[in-house]
Amino acid sequence: MSTLFSKIYDPIMRPFEKKRLGNLRERLISHQEGTILEVGSGTGTNFSYYKNAEKVVAIEPNASMRNQSLSKMKRADVPVELVDASGEHLPFDDNTFDAAIGTLVLCTIPNPNRALQEIRRVCIPGVPILFIEHVRVDRPFPGRIQDWLTPFWKRLSDGCHLNRNTLNLIKQNGFQVERIEKYYKDILLVVEAKNGK
Repeated sequence: MSTLFSKIYDPIMRPFEKKRLGNLRERLISHQEGTILEVGSGTGTNFSYYKNAEKVVAIEPNASMRNQSLSKMKRADVPVELVDASGEHLPFDDNTFDAAIGTLVLCTIPNPNRALQEIRRVCIPGVPILFIEHVRVDRPFPGRIQDWLTPFWKRLSDGCHLNRNTLNLIKQNGFQVERIEKYYKDILLVVEAKNGK
């Protein structure tokens, strides 16, 4: 990711965070307990929502994003360990985590299938696996627009795919989807799943 994108990310996202995303993050994250894996922690937006975790291990491969998250990490209510790692290569033992959380991350990971397999590996069987993701809309016209825009958008937004069918990826990689909520005309999904291994 470019340094420029990481610097403008928080200001661009602020209106969405105030309108709805912040509430979704809080509801999904605040009651999670134990040692939590956060995949693609970005600028640390989720850190303030952890209230009951014993510890959060947050991976983020982009140095600029990690640096921006340091102040939020220090203000967090629970211990946060920030790790330089990619989702496709998690440097943790099998069955380490009590939950995993990813918010607006699977759109940018180059190999999301590999990342999802890694999440399964490092999480204990049956634990919560939680996502907030934007996805390709399952309607012809808006879906085609997302397909058309994606090559340009990826260049502007450092690899973000507007047209990934993330819900199918989650299901295909062995997670048991228990609840799905749709927002913004089905573009944004909240997915609550369990580690199905």
